[in-house]
Order: sequence, then structure tokens, then C-alpha cells
Amino acid sequence: MLDEFIHEPRIAYFSMEIALRNEIQTYAGGLGMLAGDTMRSAADLELPMVAVSLASHAGYFHQEIDAQGRQLEHLAAWDIRHWAQPLDAKIAVRIDGRTVWIGAWLYVLEGHMGGRQPVLLLDTDLNENSSDDREITHYLYGGDNVYRLKQEIVLGLGGVRLLQAIGFTIRHYHMNEGHSALLGLELMRRYTYPAEHLRPGESHYDIPRVRDLCSFTTHTPVEAGHDRFPYDLVQRVLDNGFDIETIKRLAGEESLNMTRLALNLSEYVNGVARKHAEVSSAMFPGYKVHAITNGVHPYTWAAESFRQLYDHYLPGWCHEPQLLMRADCCIPDTAIWEAHVQAKQHLIGKMQALSGVSLQPDIPIFGFARRMTAYKRPDLLFSDLERLRAIARNQPFQIVLAGKAHPHDENGKQLIKQLCAHARDLADTIPVVYLPGYDLALAQMLTAGVDVWLNTPLPPLEASGTSGMKAAFNGVPNLSVLDGWWIEGCIEGVTGWAIGDAAGIADGNARMLYDKLEQVVLPLYYGHSGNPGGWLKVMKGAISKNASYFNSHRMMRRYATEAYSR
Repeated sequence: MLDEFIHEPRIAYFSMEIALRNEIQTYAGGLGMLAGDTMRSAADLELPMVAVSLASHAGYFHQEIDAQGRQLEHLAAWDIRHWAQPLDAKIAVRIDGRTVWIGAWLYVLEGHMGGRQPVLLLDTDLNENSSDDREITHYLYGGDNVYRLKQEIVLGLGGVRLLQAIGFTIRHYHMNEGHSALLGLELMRRYTYPAEHLRPGESHYDIPRVRDLCSFTTHTPVEAGHDRFPYDLVQRVLDNGFDIETIKRLAGEESLNMTRLALNLSEYVNGVARKHAEVSSAMFPGYKVHAITNGVHPYTWAAESFRQLYDHYLPGWCHEPQLLMRADCCIPDTAIWEAHVQAKQHLIGKMQALSGVSLQPDIPIFGFARRMTAYKRPDLLFSDLERLRAIARNQPFQIVLAGKAHPHDENGKQLIKQLCAHARDLADTIPVVYLPGYDLALAQMLTAGVDVWLNTPLPPLEASGTSGMKAAFNGVPNLSVLDGWWIEGCIEGVTGWAIGDAAGIADGNARMLYDKLEQVVLPLYYGHSGNPGGWLKVMKGAISKNASYFNSHRMMRRYATEAYSR
């Protein structure tokens, strides 16, 4: 089965998580969604890649919301044997003074256009290992700092060694976030200068060669989001064959900063939006940070009704999503609206089954779904419940919420509890539903079926944000704070609407949100019956101006020409 993949050099794409399909619990959120879309576009474009991630047998977690709005976490175990094939090769790494064996499973990602891409899921759950070591690849983002370091050793060191053992020829390595930065150390071990060519005190590692082989995408402008490990832990857990002084020069003197290690071992570094590249350059002065704004996979995120619509009016859109630029002139308004009505009816039906709540098809639905954490400000919409009620009495609307808080993020859990309390308080005026278990399938349903997509982060902490891009493929306009990708995507009144302004005045506060909602968005929606062209024009603008550009085909073509070709 590997023969079709190892006959040509490939780009190795390393990611701690990857969203392959809903049944495969190897992802937690946006980072994994992006990794999955990356490989799906690589399949469509026939760009030779191989993804490396962890088996994550126990998954991230299955979310339950109890009657009080408390998040309860349950194992999200899945049976890897149903989806992937075990590979014969095994390699060993030294972790905490022990030999730990690593195997892999092969999942073949099959694109809808016939392309195929290999995905290796690394696994330490082998008979050769102790019970503790067998669990290293069980819990995605689980455990403590020690557990996380062990996982990153398996991903970085183990992934490079296993690719070689299986027979892959790798021409470039792409680190999707800093979790995989230890792959650079393994490449340093592989590429060294002959001792006789060295001057006294010179490093024997061929770091320029390693840098030429590596690219790094950083995703977070939040300082706490960068993994750091104290050196006493590193020296205990990591293979002591590495020169710790060299590591300190590359990763920081005080602790091993995985982001800084990746920066120093990559020739090409990029942020995931223009603004994020600027923020990252300020966080890490002295490094050139390019900007390749994220995108989403066209076929995956367009609802079935919109796929059929685009196939009929813009054939070839799946391979050349830039054809969607013609949506505003080539697709009739009635056809756009009918495709949206079908997606909305599908969402309403699914919500009835999931929550028992019946939403009304003729009332606008606002959607907000993402990781629940403080800087995302999911509670901004509920800052003034009386103002919200007053708006809804004159211009009714409905709200759908979803998202998981990390099990260790108590503030995030408290936000979910507050949102559920707000839903109860508003029940007499505004239907508000919090859907548990936010995953790939729920994201597809929500971004396609709502009428407006809402995003309210605290600038400049949103690196990119891709959920609004998914909405755009379904003609759903955004109502969002100008941060991340929306700074580039927002054309006021054409693709959606901004909360606040580009200067960050009040960071898009609640008053600005309410004013835009009451004075612009809802009047335009309710004017649809008398002036259908107004709302449909914005829907078409979201497709023709945003979906045509903010897609992973454009993103991967840029990576191929700017990062991988170096």
C-alpha cells in the first residue's frame, strides 16, 4: 500500500492534531481542522505530501453540558483499526531514560477528485513498551508538562525516524505550530560537519542545511500558547545525546521554547494572516515572518446544496475556487436563496433532534462556535441583556452557540456556564441554544445553516480564525471584530460587517455590536421580502469576494511556491 507514496520525494507535514473525518478523534479544534484541509487540498492539487500526527486513541474529549451549564468531559475513544492500516516498521527513541518503541498506522486520505495522500499516525501502544509509555499517544493535549514533552518527542524525533524507516524520501519538512519543533533536533543529528573541518569551539551541527529543509507556521499570538519546558525536565526526559548548550542557543536560555526552536531551525516562517505576521514579528524581533493567510477546503465546507449550485453555474470551482468570483453575476438570486434555505432547514432539523428546540425558518439565526476561552469573548453579545431583548422585540432573531473549553481552562468552562444561564434568562424573548460536542460534523452544519456568523475576539489575539471562511462558502456573511483574517476579508456591507474599526477603537465593544445589529444587519435581513436584492447582494459578496480567495487551494499553492520550493 505504501508503494504508491514512496516512489517520489514528498513534503512532510507535522501536526500534533489533524481532522481527517468526524469518526477519527485525532483533532481538538482549529489547528486540526486546518491540518485536515491542508491535506485535502494537497490531494486535490496532487501536491506530494505526507502528514505525520499522533494516533490519539482516547481522542480529545467528548463534551456534555449538564442542566446547570457545566461542561463534563468523557473519553472520546475510537478504534483505529477501522480506519487505518498498521505498518510493519518500528523505531525507538529514548524517553526518560527508557527505550520507547514507536509504530505507525497508515490512513489514506482520499480526495473527492481522486487524489490520495498518506497520513501516518504515530503509536506507542505497543507490547514492547511499559504501560506508562503505551499511553503517550492516547490523550490529545492531555496530562501535564511531562506528558506533553513526551508526546512532542514522539512526534518530532519519532516522526522523522519513522519516515526514514518506512522508505519515504523527504525533500522538505513543514512544522504546523511549535509542537513538532523537535524534528529539527533530529535533523541536526542527521546532518553534521566532519570533525576535521571544524575550528575549536564550532558546532558540528549543519544548522544551515537543517534550516533549508524546514518551514514553520506559527498560529498563536497568545504568549501562553507557546510550549515551554524547563531544562531540568528536558535533560531528564529528552535523549541525552543532544548538546544542551546548543539547544539553549536555539530555544532560549531560561527554558526550551518550542516556538523559538522552530524559528531558529526554519528558513521560511509564516503567520496565518497579515495582521498575525505583524504581531508575530513584534513578539519575536529579528525574525522575518511572512504572511500566508489561512484558507478552508472548498468541497468540505460547502453544503451539498451549494456544491450542486456551484457545479451547475461555475463548473470547475472545486479545483479553481477563484471561479467563485463570478458568483455575483452568474448565479441567480433565487438559486442562492434556495440553496441557503435547504442548508438552514437541515440545521433546524438537526438541532431539533439534538436539543429538542425548534427554531423558526423565517427568523434569522446568528451562529457563534469556536474554542471557549476568554480572549474569544463569547459573552460579548450578552453584555446587556435588556438591550438585546429590546432589539429582539422589534426585530426577532435566534442564536446558536457551540464550542469546547480545554479541560484545564476553568475560565473557559465558566464562560460556557454563563452562556447557558443567559440562554435561560432570554428564553421568553430570544431562543438561544448551546449545542454540546462541537466537532467536524457540527461545524459543517452550523457554518452552512445560520444566516450570520459572529466572531468577537479581543484584538490582536485572533491569529486567523477560519470558521467565518467556512460560512462564506455557503453565502453566510460575517459580523465580526476586525482581527485575524477578517481585516483582509471585510468589505463593509459587501461581504459582511465590522464591529468597531481597523484602529481597534474599543476593540469592537458591545455597544458597537448592538448598534450594527439593530441599525444595519437586522433591517437589511427583514427588508429581504420587500427588497430581496439587498441581503442577497451581501450573500453573493461573501461567496465572490471571500470564498473565492480564503480557501486552502490558494493557501497551498502559496506554500508550494514560496515555502516548499526553497
